[in-house]
Amino acid sequence: MSRRAFGVAALLAWFLGVLSIVLVGVWMPGEAAGERAAGESVQRAVVGSKKFTESVILGELARAVALAEAPQAEIEHRDQLGGTRVLWNALRGGDIDLYPEYTGTIAQEILGGDVAGDLPSLRAALAARGVAMGEPLGFSNTYTLGMLAPEAERLSIATISDLRLHPELRLGFTNEFMDRADGWPGLRVRYGLSQSARGLDHDLAYRGLLAGTLQVIDLYSTDAEIREHGLRTLEDDLGYFPDYRAVFLWRVDLERRSPSVVEAVRRLEGAIDGETMIAMNARAKIDRVAEAQVAADVAAERFGARVEVRTETRAERLGRATLEHLTLVVVSLGAAILVAVPLGVLAARRPRLGQVLLGIAGIFQTIPSLALLVFMIPLFGIGGPPAMVALFLYSLLPILRNTTTGLTSIPAELIDSARALGLDARQRLRHVELPLASRSILAGVKVSAVINIGTATLGALIGAGGYGQAILTGIRLDDLALILEGAIPAALLALVAQGGFELVDRWLVPRGLRLEE
Repeated sequence: MSRRAFGVAALLAWFLGVLSIVLVGVWMPGEAAGERAAGESVQRAVVGSKKFTESVILGELARAVALAEAPQAEIEHRDQLGGTRVLWNALRGGDIDLYPEYTGTIAQEILGGDVAGDLPSLRAALAARGVAMGEPLGFSNTYTLGMLAPEAERLSIATISDLRLHPELRLGFTNEFMDRADGWPGLRVRYGLSQSARGLDHDLAYRGLLAGTLQVIDLYSTDAEIREHGLRTLEDDLGYFPDYRAVFLWRVDLERRSPSVVEAVRRLEGAIDGETMIAMNARAKIDRVAEAQVAADVAAERFGARVEVRTETRAERLGRATLEHLTLVVVSLGAAILVAVPLGVLAARRPRLGQVLLGIAGIFQTIPSLALLVFMIPLFGIGGPPAMVALFLYSLLPILRNTTTGLTSIPAELIDSARALGLDARQRLRHVELPLASRSILAGVKVSAVINIGTATLGALIGAGGYGQAILTGIRLDDLALILEGAIPAALLALVAQGGFELVDRWLVPRGLRLEE
């Protein structure tokens, strides 16, 4: 092996070693949900839920009845974990044990439309994947399209087919609905619709509809806002949407590990009708009652399952979120510095290899942050580790580029003078080149830190916590105070990081490079 090839191989080995140490050190959940130690007497389960209110309520309801059935059990609810694929991958990977889903979504989105939508067919297909499906809970939450009633009346629109007569209408659908197999692409073809649609968050779509910037949005039939705002739901006259009966999915091995939990969740089957679900959604979204309290009240009233609900104070939420956010940022940024600075030195020494390294780092930078987070789930599960890896990759480019630029911008005569003084390559790097490039390197670190702090808010979508949790909840509940509870601390943390690196700049950069100050 040539000296250059050996150096590159050693560098890659070192890179992987550092990354492995970081991931092992920050694996916060400890052991995955599907890897419990054999023979444990305490029953454990992790409930998951999607990032909309109904799913969160059902997750809390499952947790409440499970705790009432097995008071000594350890039941965790990891809520607002994103969309269907995030939850399904988390279930298959063992990061969660069960979560609420809908039969139409299972048939079209999870199984890709290759299986008939009847319950026996779905149950058999899921069993082949190590997943069990319970009986329907008692209500169906189908997709539908909706408009403000006065607008629909004015345009004489009662069915989805009627939309064909109004190509000027502005449509806005949830991001998941825009791409899913049972969503907008197929609906547009089935009904021959000519309108274009924009993708946005489900709860923000209601704001757009009420503000008049949108005229048609997708709805869930159990949304409390339909009655609250007097919306007209359009008839699916061509029968496009499948049946979306609510069910629970769980890992097959949960029946062995935590039979009481499965038995408790089965008590919900056939026990929740549409009116009950709409009422629970309304209490959470309209009356602003915490989902855990909504679920606890129904669990006590319907199932005699009484559990104590403790709501965090604002100070407690802020303290927890700050610790989580700092952990995400400090670990990922620290790992990026450890990797990107040496890579920058190598890039400055080997320009051709440097272009390759900068290109790879640039590719990571161009991947949408949410997509990168989702890409990490099959490799690292949900929670802190995948978020840290994604943030680490996002932090590389500014540090790598600035390190390379700083080193290659040093005047050649200074390097020649160092050689004349008898300094070898390592001594020149340590005593001359890195000090001269330190301002540029710190500028790259500063940029990465600010990007990291902002992007870390998206980690809440995969259960990493941080300030993004309050932002997501605030958007979902249309609560400006909650949004600001996450947004303002994130902005302040970015300012603190800026100020901190300014102090580091004054301490670390040689005085001779700061004479102009």
